[in-house]
Amino acid sequence: MDSKSALTLLGATESLLTQEEKDFLDENGYLNLGKILDEDQLNAIREKIHNLLESEGEMAGSELAESPFIRHPKEAGADRLGDLVNKGEEFDVFYTHPRVLSAIQHVLGTDLKLSSLNYRAAKPGAGLQKLHADYPEAVPAGDFRVCNSIWLLDDFSVANGATRLVPGTHLSQHLPQDVMDNPMDAHPEEQVIEAEAGSVVIFNSHTWHGGTQNHTANPRRAIHSYFCRRDQPQQSDQRRYLKPETLKRIGEPGAAILDVL
Repeated sequence: MDSKSALTLLGATESLLTQEEKDFLDENGYLNLGKILDEDQLNAIREKIHNLLESEGEMAGSELAESPFIRHPKEAGADRLGDLVNKGEEFDVFYTHPRVLSAIQHVLGTDLKLSSLNYRAAKPGAGLQKLHADYPEAVPAGDFRVCNSIWLLDDFSVANGATRLVPGTHLSQHLPQDVMDNPMDAHPEEQVIEAEAGSVVIFNSHTWHGGTQNHTANPRRAIHSYFCRRDQPQQSDQRRYLKPETLKRIGEPGAAILDVL
């Protein structure tokens, strides 16, 4: 099964986005889809994450370090987990939700696949990242290779280190380091995502973005469901990690989104 057929079977169609939403995403490079996870889902996911962090201990996020395509697999100021595809049915929604997939395909087209599904939590007093794009070079407008979705497990705010984005920079054909003296600095046009837990924010990953510093006493938790065009390498080689029980659970459409068929 190809990804276009899988998207159709999963109910992901352009009609799930309004024209206003499409225009905003095209112009700004990001879009808040609103609250997609309900409170029961959030609680189950948070509990699962807590248990995984405890059980994996010092090995948490080790899969990220095995990838040549993840530039920052370990951060002193953040908790990480990798390969969530194979760590519980709670995570299936992150790459099969029709409205999220509709927004991803609006950026990448229907020839897409999941690149990685990872957890990141900015610890208190940490989390600041330089502005960056998730592709090593600038690309022509419209020739986009990568697109991300941030699933908020906590409310995102300026106080707790929410992600910042610079609207429209996916169209600039420049990387932050090409035009900024120091990409760690604040950008005069940056916007900080402020939204409630359970929300999902899509962003064209060629848009400049980065985490900010968490000034609260609690971690700021999120899951990144990251997609790429089918002609691009996955951050996590889904074929390498796929477990038989995962394949059985997600069925053919899910497997096509993972590109493991």
